Amino acid sequence: MQLRKLSSFLILSILTYSCETDTIETIAEINHPNSILDPETEQNSNSSSETETDTNNDINLGAQNWIGAMQLENGLLESTERSNFVSLYDNALSILFFTSEGEFTKAEKTLDYFNAKMETELLNGSGGYYQFRNKEGENGNRTWLGDNAWLLIAINNYHFYAKNNKYQAMANHLTNWIRSLQDIDGGLWGGKNADGTPIHKVTEGILTAFNAVEGYDDFHKNILRYLKNERWEATENVLVAWPENPTYTYALDLHSLAYGILEAYDEDILDNTSRYLNTQIATVTTEEITGYCFDEDKDVVWLEGTAQMAMAYKSAGSATQAQKLITQIEKTFINSSLHGNSNGVPYASNYATSFGSGMLWDHADVTPAISSTVWYLFAKQNFNPFTIGKNKNMPVSDRFWVQ
Repeated sequence: MQLRKLSSFLILSILTYSCETDTIETIAEINHPNSILDPETEQNSNSSSETETDTNNDINLGAQNWIGAMQLENGLLESTERSNFVSLYDNALSILFFTSEGEFTKAEKTLDYFNAKMETELLNGSGGYYQFRNKEGENGNRTWLGDNAWLLIAINNYHFYAKNNKYQAMANHLTNWIRSLQDIDGGLWGGKNADGTPIHKVTEGILTAFNAVEGYDDFHKNILRYLKNERWEATENVLVAWPENPTYTYALDLHSLAYGILEAYDEDILDNTSRYLNTQIATVTTEEITGYCFDEDKDVVWLEGTAQMAMAYKSAGSATQAQKLITQIEKTFINSSLHGNSNGVPYASNYATSFGSGMLWDHADVTPAISSTVWYLFAKQNFNPFTIGKNKNMPVSDRFWVQ
């Protein structure tokens, strides 16, 4: 199949979503060198695995092989094959994946790249790591809150599971930069454009930063104040993405992220997603796929977001519902065109719009994508990247979502 040009790939830049003592005491030790189960759902996983027959071991191994093979000599991973496009978010996810597999050397290889860039990027100018760059690490442009928060989440997980603090200086500087973005209303600016202008406040990035910055203090309290006052739809009991635009008020990922990040969130938030559910024909496999759209357009199955929902259902103990989504995702697997015995999940089932009315980049539906493949594996393995940052010991009175 002839791939469409990559020229519109940068549309994603507009839309990318994408240890505390008490927590340490509740997180299980790593019992298998190649798999870390999410401590919140390990018991559920053990019981469900006895009755669930996995017929997709080759697919899983192929996906694991593909992510490993995508790592370049400099430690970076391209978001898709032959794209010459590197996303900070996708590299943070890859660090998390390597950590979840106990492959700490591979995680360190990517972390070492960003650690070496700390002075020239994170601590330079307005701060923060570049959101995008090419595979040589050049031509970086703007800094994006959400992607930097994901890198901090990756570092926090690496430190916890590898049992060291090798990248603590980078974690500290990322924390300081994220804190510096807080506005008087409690919200966080989305980062800085290449010309130095601030990026608007993005609910997803703010929520991710809440998890990434350890502990619970006025920074976190003020974030909750902002979310309650500016991004909360009480009748639906859900956070919203774009309250000024009725057509795109709601976003799928705020369901799975809110459930994963905010303590004691009612799992009904996961079932209140029919507005996104739709069925499409996968471009490459021509299979009929049922899953979730980014928004209420229902013109595409967003496979990364569908995998995030599967992970959220696993965390909620709803293994059956999670498996239904996993089975749909597995019908979209695409073999690698570069690496043997490797495959992955495309970003989307078909070519359509992303969040809002803008089109996806030109090969989002016809080549494996790091983000979708990693989230699929997280769901399969019960690895939840939010767990170690979730227990904030916040006052019950601050939990506006349970009032």
